[in-house]
Amino acid sequence: MTKEEEQQKKKEKEIDATNTQIQEALSDSTKKRKAEDEIEIDLSKGVPLSKKQKRLLRRGKVTLEEINKKYNIDPASLAEFEKENKEKTEKVAVASSTEKTEESKSTSPSKQAKKYGVWIGNLSFDTTKEDIIRFLTAKIEIIKPEDILRINMPFQKTDGKTIKNKGFAYVDFSSMEQMEKVIGLSENQLNGRNLLIKNSKNFDGRPKKEDSLISMSKNPPSRILFVGNLSYDITKELLEKHFQHCGEIVKIRMATFEDSGKCKGFAFIDFVDEDGPTKALTDKNCRKIAGRPIRMEFGEDRSKRQVKKRPISVENKFAKSRSTNNSKNGEINYKEPGPIPTNKDKEKKPSNNNKRNNSKAYKDNNDRLKSSVALANAQRESAAIVKSTGKKVKFD
Repeated sequence: MTKEEEQQKKKEKEIDATNTQIQEALSDSTKKRKAEDEIEIDLSKGVPLSKKQKRLLRRGKVTLEEINKKYNIDPASLAEFEKENKEKTEKVAVASSTEKTEESKSTSPSKQAKKYGVWIGNLSFDTTKEDIIRFLTAKIEIIKPEDILRINMPFQKTDGKTIKNKGFAYVDFSSMEQMEKVIGLSENQLNGRNLLIKNSKNFDGRPKKEDSLISMSKNPPSRILFVGNLSYDITKELLEKHFQHCGEIVKIRMATFEDSGKCKGFAFIDFVDEDGPTKALTDKNCRKIAGRPIRMEFGEDRSKRQVKKRPISVENKFAKSRSTNNSKNGEINYKEPGPIPTNKDKEKKPSNNNKRNNSKAYKDNNDRLKSSVALANAQRESAAIVKSTGKKVKFD
């Protein structure tokens, strides 16, 4: 056989092998198909609905007619989608009906509990719900344990083992009379603490949400507003435009860098009165400048600062009183100069060295001065420059 015949036989074998592989792939759907495999597609058949299209249909953003215009959808997939929607609607209807039945079964006292509620504060941390029930039933004859509908006492974990309350509780009653009588028990003692009792709907004394920045301010209300967290590109003109609707601005003191002259990130705005800073703190539009959140609070007004006087000693008081009395009598107060101290007077004064030499505290067991004391009393060599007084010796 020639080489050409051998090559033709090899090609025929390869073609037969590929045909067998294609037939096996088409017959077995589990095997992965290669690009060489032939696949027949019927373009007349419809396309099933995708997940995105189903989502849009449920939300009502797209209708079936619009999808059919763009894509030829398979009617079988539409039927499946309609079945799924029906099942979901039935489940939602059943759930809503069960919720309504549970609400109808719930007794009317739950609604009354919201009306006739009481807040009890200043409780000791060891107080329990049973203590509150015993206290109320003992003090008021009308109230029985059955009339107390609900006690909401929040607890906190301290060491992980002991559980204590947070110092307050909400108690609900079945009638208005009971609530009013319980409010009358305010300032009575329970477990060594005077209770504070008021209506649960009474929010007097609680800071408003708008005044949160005012209550959080460290300084008392003043005509000066401190503004922080500013960007370095902010100028005085921008600050004046931003806060001009709050009130009349007297001065803007902005901290700047010496080299560039840009803002350091904070400034003080002086208004005519206290209304300007209060409006700025309550206004939500003032809390951002150039898209950046800022920090605001009352600044310290140094004009209202009180200078503390130093306390006067007893000797100074006595001297002042004598000077005032003598001045009233027409006398002039002056001190006569005393005698000038001489060297003899200085020698008469006892020195500390003699005290140390004579005292026993500075001596050891052998009645000798301690080394530290002796060195302290030793004469020090002067550190001054001394001129030489010697004579030069010459050798011939």
